[in-house]
Amino acid sequence: MPIVTISLRKGKTTEQRKALLDAVHDALVAAFKILDSDRTQKIVECDEANFEIPPGKTAQYTIIEIAVFPGRSREAKKDLYRLIVEKLAALGIPANDVFVLLNEQPLDNWGIRGGQMASEIRLGYELKV
Repeated sequence: MPIVTISLRKGKTTEQRKALLDAVHDALVAAFKILDSDRTQKIVECDEANFEIPPGKTAQYTIIEIAVFPGRSREAKKDLYRLIVEKLAALGIPANDVFVLLNEQPLDNWGIRGGQMASEIRLGYELKV
C-alpha cells in the first residue's frame, strides 16, 4: 500500500501528469509486486519560486517520495529505482533529474481498512520480495 508523492515544477499537461503517475505505479507493481489496483498517489506542482533545484539539474527535476511497508529486499529497491528512472526517461525526464526517497514505515504506523493496524490484517500480497 505505497503512498506516492511526485513533486515537480508546474507546467505539465494533464496527460503528462497521468503518464508520470502511471510510470511510478507500474514500477512499483513490477519491483514490489503490489496489487495493480493499489494506487494512492498525488502530484504536487510548484511555482519556480517555490521549488528550488539543486545545481546541475534541469527544470525537469522530479522528486518521488514513496511511503511503504517495510520488508522489501535491497534488490527489489534497486529494481524500483532503476525502473522509475527508465520509465521517466521515456517521458523525457533525464535520469540525473530523478530523485527517489523511500520511507519505510512500521506496519503499526499504518491505520488502514477502517482504522485497523496494518500489522493486524492480511494484506493480500507479500512484503518479502
